Amino acid sequence: MRVVIAEDLVLLRDGLVRMLTAYGFEVVAAVDDGIGLAETLVAARPDVAVIDVRLPPTCTDEGIRAALAARRSVPGLPVLILSQYVEQVYARELLSDRTGGIGYLLKDRVGEVREFVEAVRRVAGGGTVMDPEVVAQLLNGGRLTQLTELTPREREVLAVMAEGRSNAAIAARLVITEKAVSKHINNIFAKLDLPPSDDDHRRVLAVLTYLGS
Repeated sequence: MRVVIAEDLVLLRDGLVRMLTAYGFEVVAAVDDGIGLAETLVAARPDVAVIDVRLPPTCTDEGIRAALAARRSVPGLPVLILSQYVEQVYARELLSDRTGGIGYLLKDRVGEVREFVEAVRRVAGGGTVMDPEVVAQLLNGGRLTQLTELTPREREVLAVMAEGRSNAAIAARLVITEKAVSKHINNIFAKLDLPPSDDDHRRVLAVLTYLGS
């Protein structure tokens, strides 16, 4: 599985290279700034890109801007964004691109090696991964009108779903049955006016609707 890494902190960048290589990834590029990053991503077309939000030269939003630009050229290009803090605007902007293969994690999660590698693989496979802290802050910033139809348990299910978890994982987290999870999710889809579909990204649309994006 081919990966591009964009991270300006040399220790973290080298650590990511070593970690992912140890788990069978092929690191095709590891860069320390945002200059030409979008072009690198389009040219390399990796199976997944792991990108810091803030990269030189300005250390503002070069990373995510490059990621979004690359995804416009290569729809669905899997991107996992890393950030030191929760950047709500950028998280919402990333989620609003509904072509799948997206993730947003805080850098602290890198230390949880197995979970982090699983997240990278999930994004590479077209899934969605959201840091629990990112989800919590986005939910707190959502419009109340988007929440009124959902029960407290449905909101809990949706919050865990937004982390990219499967029905089985949601059931384990909330200590309920998978059948109950499926029922809650169907209720969520109905209340958020998301008609039946075979598209897995209906789960992402549910989160987007919930957040008022």
